[in-house]
Amino acid sequence: MEKDLLKIIEDFKNEILEIEESNVNDFNVVEKGITISRKYLQKLRLCIRDNNFKNKENEITFFKKHKPYVYSRLKFYAKLYNFLINRPAGTIQSQQIFIDEEIQKLQESNRRNIDFIKYYREESTVLDEFYFIRGKDKISLVSDTSHFYTDAEFSTSHDNAIAKIMAYDLLINHYVQELSYLRDQSYGISNKLNTLANGERLGWTASKTDLIELIYALQASGAIKSGTAGIKEMASACEDIFELNLGNVYRTFLEIRERKID
Repeated sequence: MEKDLLKIIEDFKNEILEIEESNVNDFNVVEKGITISRKYLQKLRLCIRDNNFKNKENEITFFKKHKPYVYSRLKFYAKLYNFLINRPAGTIQSQQIFIDEEIQKLQESNRRNIDFIKYYREESTVLDEFYFIRGKDKISLVSDTSHFYTDAEFSTSHDNAIAKIMAYDLLINHYVQELSYLRDQSYGISNKLNTLANGERLGWTASKTDLIELIYALQASGAIKSGTAGIKEMASACEDIFELNLGNVYRTFLEIRERKID
């Protein structure tokens, strides 16, 4: 049976790759991701129903790694579908606030399950026999009571918890990328600006004072947003482009001006 399971997982990875490489802000793409994930989860269910594991190690591997890999993608695309439905179509700031709130929800959910997340992250195995073998669960170790309503033939006490962790990792990564994109939109710049063709990052090699002086000169000349760009906004953009911290820009400029007078 193990060969059949691995074949299903491999086929799923190949088929879902097209979705992962597509624009997951497109409803049609996300819907396809849900459909593919559900299809392969059902294939795994049927394979388990018609066959037996060779030993408990194989059963643990399936419910700790293989099933959660597919199930996490289903959770990810389902959550992403809901995210796209509820995402505001307003200003960049309103979208950033919405995404920040979504990240906070995920982090709050993780905090409620911190002990098991630590177990998973550290790749512990001491409780695997209770967590990932069907019928071996201990009620005292189950924090998610929804487990008692699941299909005992295709579920253990914690395979869903693993899938949730993996799905949340995918979601947080997606949300961070969206925030980065929105930030670049607000600056009117692209992350590609600080990367050369050979992959080398652009770096400011003069003093920070020189860069601050240049920022004020650009603001005074009206070259950025017809002179309406704020000093703080321009300073933040330069910090992102050159990957540095300019500190208190206003105080530095006052020091520059005092030196000029002297």
